[in-house]
Amino acid sequence: MGKMPDTVSTHDNTGLLVLAVDDEAPGLSEIKFLLESSPHIRRVLTAFDAAEALRILRGDYEQEVMARTKAGLPPVDAVFADINMPGLSGMDLARVLSAFRYPPALVFVTGVEERDALVTAFDVGALDFINKPINEERVLKAISRVADRVGRTAAPANPSGQAAQNPAEPTDDEVIPVELGGTIKLVPRASVRYVEAQGDYARLHTQDGSHLVRIPLAQLEERWANAGFVRIHRSYLVALPLVSELRMTANGYAVVIGTGDGAKELPVSRRHTKELKERIVRPPKSGW
Repeated sequence: MGKMPDTVSTHDNTGLLVLAVDDEAPGLSEIKFLLESSPHIRRVLTAFDAAEALRILRGDYEQEVMARTKAGLPPVDAVFADINMPGLSGMDLARVLSAFRYPPALVFVTGVEERDALVTAFDVGALDFINKPINEERVLKAISRVADRVGRTAAPANPSGQAAQNPAEPTDDEVIPVELGGTIKLVPRASVRYVEAQGDYARLHTQDGSHLVRIPLAQLEERWANAGFVRIHRSYLVALPLVSELRMTANGYAVVIGTGDGAKELPVSRRHTKELKERIVRPPKSGW
């Protein structure tokens, strides 16, 4: 077991509270140093394995962590976790975090031999990925992504001490790891125009091209519902804010995504037509 985090004053609540998890001391020291070099970071807690990380997140060592949970906030703003650890892996830790009522942002720190795992890591809700050897610029970019998410989704503490009623909504800064020629590219969800089902896979269509990911369309439909993506057909999920037209065709209704030369027409199945019309005429007041 690693040592308990040092106790420090919690009066200064500006900046991010993050937890770094790595079973190798040099790696943990390096990520802690780089995190602390960012002006966004207020404090870095550390753990040498996932089990110790969960004890910290339960508030076993930290009154501040427990107070945040009682106030309807994530126990920490973000967890930076190595994937390959003995016992509970980083993936195992991620699955536990996803079950939290108020989960912190998750950033994976991964070695070259683990990059294939990132193609499926999207399923556990990772916000970003940092490849080893760790690059300072990449760490700072991940921190900025966390800070942007926290700034738009963190619920304020309830003066009465009661937990907030609604967890934070998903944000548009989520990224999807896709494999291209042996490398991993991170595709922002905000760049996805529509998604096409291809068996147990899904193809993400952006303005610049398309990317195949190992995740069923039905799972994306559920995960991205609050981000403005709607099912229009058994084969298509579209970003509703990008729908420029709903038109009649010889075979029924179709939507047009985008405008000009880059516009794309997609069929709307009969079972989804009524709901789609209602969403276009009376879109939700929040969520996207």
